[in-house]
Amino acid sequence: MSTAPISDSSRAAVEQLVRESVYRHLGISGAKQGSAPNPLVVNSSARHCHLTQDAVEALFGKGHQLTPMKWLYQDGQYAAEETVTLVGPRSRVISNLRILGPCRDFNQVELSYTDAISLGYKVPVRQSGNIAGSPGCMLMGPNGFFEMDEGVIRAAPHVHMAPEDAEFYGVENKGFMKLRVGGDLGMTFDRIFVRVSPDFKLEIHIDTDEANACGLGPDSIVELVK
Repeated sequence: MSTAPISDSSRAAVEQLVRESVYRHLGISGAKQGSAPNPLVVNSSARHCHLTQDAVEALFGKGHQLTPMKWLYQDGQYAAEETVTLVGPRSRVISNLRILGPCRDFNQVELSYTDAISLGYKVPVRQSGNIAGSPGCMLMGPNGFFEMDEGVIRAAPHVHMAPEDAEFYGVENKGFMKLRVGGDLGMTFDRIFVRVSPDFKLEIHIDTDEANACGLGPDSIVELVK
């Protein structure tokens, strides 16, 4: 007998129900999130890049369109089949750097702190799109090279949320919240940048270094607080 795959939204809902049960059993404050309009999802974001259509064509050929490989939690966002090689300072490289689609109106590479050190970069912690004054790099694809004068950053931890989530948590767009992660390596992130849009699902993005530091996993108890 075959079964249909579980969607990301269904999995998130099940995980939230498990968390709520654990909260109630432990008698901790996270139980109040059971009345939240949407389940809280925390995802670790590995290194990747966002590219313009011009950059994609320079790297993969005239008229090339990105091919979705895996759809991400936010509607319309995907990891593309296409990858590039990043050439950093002193010709150090990262191969198979994944492109996230769809194309944007600016070029941006997001690295973890560990990635940046291995490449010889000193990268700033920035919100997506705030790339002025950040380091540049060279990208290499099967059709050629594309030089970025700026755009290499470490993405600041942030949360996507819909207006009903913002109302529930009592926050506004471009504000800050705290993320508490339980467990043996539990910690609190004090500056989670808030992004509010009717198009967003409730999701927190942290990078791989941050996820490893707090031991984030599928069973982690997480709490978003003002």
